[in-house]
Amino acid sequence: MKILALDTSGLVGSVAVLDAGTLTAQFSIQYKTTHSEILMPMLKDIADKIHLDMKSVDAIAVAAGPGSFTGLRIGSATAKGLALAIDCPIIPVPTVDGLAYNLYGNEKIICPMMDARRSQVYTGIYTFVPAATEEKNYEQAFVMRTIHEQFATSVEDIAERLNEIGRPVILLGDGIPVYHDKLESLLTVPFTVAPAHLGRQSAASVAALAEVLARDGKQVPSDDFAPDYLRLSQAEREAKEKENAPGGETAPSSKEAKAQKAMSRSTPGRIRVRQMTAEDIDGAFSLEQVNLGKEAWTRKQLLDAMTRDDTVYLVAEMAGRIVGLCGLQNISGDGEITNVSVSGDVRRQGCGYKMLRQLIERGYGIGVKDYTLEVRASNAPAIALYEKLGFKSEGTRPGFYDDPKDDAIIYWKRKDS
Repeated sequence: MKILALDTSGLVGSVAVLDAGTLTAQFSIQYKTTHSEILMPMLKDIADKIHLDMKSVDAIAVAAGPGSFTGLRIGSATAKGLALAIDCPIIPVPTVDGLAYNLYGNEKIICPMMDARRSQVYTGIYTFVPAATEEKNYEQAFVMRTIHEQFATSVEDIAERLNEIGRPVILLGDGIPVYHDKLESLLTVPFTVAPAHLGRQSAASVAALAEVLARDGKQVPSDDFAPDYLRLSQAEREAKEKENAPGGETAPSSKEAKAQKAMSRSTPGRIRVRQMTAEDIDGAFSLEQVNLGKEAWTRKQLLDAMTRDDTVYLVAEMAGRIVGLCGLQNISGDGEITNVSVSGDVRRQGCGYKMLRQLIERGYGIGVKDYTLEVRASNAPAIALYEKLGFKSEGTRPGFYDDPKDDAIIYWKRKDS
């Protein structure tokens, strides 16, 4: 696959070409020039030097936001124009994800920060975990795990989240020099700053991540692509403030309504299963407390579990609310299912079945061969669910559960059975 990648989301203007896993060209500039002045000349220079036939390009990858509003619009317009001209799809790459991909293979916590002004940053939290043995190949030995997807927040908030995780952190992005002193005073975990050649946006990283996203089918027709600004521009924010002032209109603008709709993470009434992130911890903890009482895991236990490289944790979401949680840990090829919780109001709607099916499929991806779990002997609905998924009883632990006292039935789902 031949990918032409563009990144104009920050101060760096960058163009790269990735051809069948080989980076054939990259051109990056961070200087006193605007992206509108340099982007097309950079692209032409690369095309001339590597004799690039634009018709041979299979997809255009672009840093899709957040970032500079002007920069994103320039990158978006260029990507759409090129994609339309050569009739190929666009692969939108979240800007912060692309930045994190600069540090591919690093198993520390990775936290990019882009200066978003007003003491805020565009950021996210990531790490890399080894791919399952059977999935490893020359191109992909590690998988990027998103602990917290990209978002806009204060420096104080992201520092608190990093401290909560409690693992060494690598920082990068143009927000680091701006807020370095503040971060130094706020962070209690060990941290380092990425070196200069890895610390800013790179079209090469955008291209490499785009190749991974393309395998997962995450490409769109050029007409459907739009940048993800994460928040309104300064002009739009000021207009909104005027509208909300006494005597002003309070109804949301059409742009704001579209932004709110785009940021909605679920369809009301529909259950969606996805990987758990740090922002789900409170909802997952509340669900555990309701279902398990004193046996519920703490917030810290949930956070620690989801950041390990030998675990998979999923949540079920409906109308923005966490209604399900499940997780497993790989112990020498055996997948111990540690958590299964479903909110009372969505039981008998297939939530548990849907979560566990995905959990088992993803478990194979981290090297799990057989699965085991324990369930209260009196929990008939859960037992029926597990048996429907192919689990079989292999023993009992008398009096294992307290409050109320109950036996634990040990279930296994073995790959060869």
